[in-house]
Amino acid sequence: MDLLWDGDYSLHNMINALRAVRAVPAKSALFLFVLLVSAALSFAQDLALQLDSAQTNVRFTLDAALHSVHGSFRVKEGSVVLTPASGKVSGEVVVDAKSGETGNGMRDRKMHRDVLESNQYSEILFRPDRVEGTVAPQGKSSVKVHGMFTIHGVDREIMVPADVEMAPDHWSAKLHFTIPYAKWGMKNPSTLFLRVSDSVEIEITAGGSLARKTSAPESPGQ
Repeated sequence: MDLLWDGDYSLHNMINALRAVRAVPAKSALFLFVLLVSAALSFAQDLALQLDSAQTNVRFTLDAALHSVHGSFRVKEGSVVLTPASGKVSGEVVVDAKSGETGNGMRDRKMHRDVLESNQYSEILFRPDRVEGTVAPQGKSSVKVHGMFTIHGVDREIMVPADVEMAPDHWSAKLHFTIPYAKWGMKNPSTLFLRVSDSVEIEITAGGSLARKTSAPESPGQ
């Protein structure tokens, strides 16, 4: 009898697994029971992820007719709490919109004045609310993160693919996604002689400290 499951540590799946234990010898059943309890305790913990600005890079690429423009932003702060058993996420990541730079002063001034309007909209925010897929307690996982992305003063719903790696006391992640900035109401800075794309590619490399704490049980209505 196959007693392995696909990483879904829901109560329903664990009850089914425990029922299956009855069909194996006593010693094997005891061993499997210990494994199940250990897994349940592990996934009953919330994971508190504190972002370290020194370990985090936000880079962007804007395709243009003659060459691609590369730049970066600084992260001001961020913290996220993940409940692996349910996939629920809370928290916020704050990026300093005024920190955006491409290495060309004239181009940067135009970007801040005409596109980002960063004097008025000084922060870019991401507020995740759920993860699709399973984040392993340790090691690498590939998931999708859903949440609200705020840029230019407007909230947008996005789903971002993420490669995550968890260790006992720290974490790291890589994310890549596209922002259709012109479609979202920001100005395309193209001129008569220089055409640029209506969308920008974002690549984030992030990391920081990790703390584990026991989750509070959810009420039946949640």
